[in-house]
Amino acid sequence: MKFDNRINDCDRHQQEINEHRPLKGQALKQLREYLRIGLTWSSNALEGNSLTETETKVVIEDGITIGGKPLKDHFEAIGHAEAFDYLQKLAGRNEITERDILKLHKLFYYRIDEANAGHYRKQNIIVTGTDFVFPAPSELKELMTTFVDEIPRLRAEKHPIEFAALLHTRLVTIHPFVDGNGRAARLLMNLALLQEGYPVTIIPPVVRSEYLSAVRESNTGNVAPFVNLLSCMVWESQRDHLRLLQSLERK
Repeated sequence: MKFDNRINDCDRHQQEINEHRPLKGQALKQLREYLRIGLTWSSNALEGNSLTETETKVVIEDGITIGGKPLKDHFEAIGHAEAFDYLQKLAGRNEITERDILKLHKLFYYRIDEANAGHYRKQNIIVTGTDFVFPAPSELKELMTTFVDEIPRLRAEKHPIEFAALLHTRLVTIHPFVDGNGRAARLLMNLALLQEGYPVTIIPPVVRSEYLSAVRESNTGNVAPFVNLLSCMVWESQRDHLRLLQSLERK
């Protein structure tokens, strides 16, 4: 499947969304809870988590385990939901720091591997499905510092969707963590979008193959396929967001 660039369509949808703001009270709470479950399920499912969206909701909201499902899958759901809550706290700011990225990873990962949660990896890695050589552990601190230092410039120079795409692709190309890099990158991507006024954007498991292909292209410096894919995912998420807003505002 080929994805066209839909940034202009996204701009039109964003104008519609802005007309519904500000959203407050119970309506805002319901919308955030819906997106919290949707993003947690989809981001984990992209990495092979076996929980369905309904099971993810039960684990997060009711604290009930699902029989026959791995404990790790439950930890991933709970941890990602906590990272989503932190995302909301950061959304009102206009900056992204190295500490923010580390904390997002820590919140998601500490139940799974406390020693490595929120810390850069101390070992070399091989990622299945790509022959790209990721940076050595000794390079990570400098690469991440340079990356974070560039964020204000990227924010100023790029369209919000391109900005979010670049944060995602640069983080996964550095691959600073022993595990959870994809989820950390999608959280960071959504933080960038939220701070620019865009709704939470979900990349559904049905486009996993295309998503991974675009990520592999971005590892080698070709970010256009990922920008195009993300613009389509933003557009779809905006459409869903408008549907929810219209449902919440019915008289």
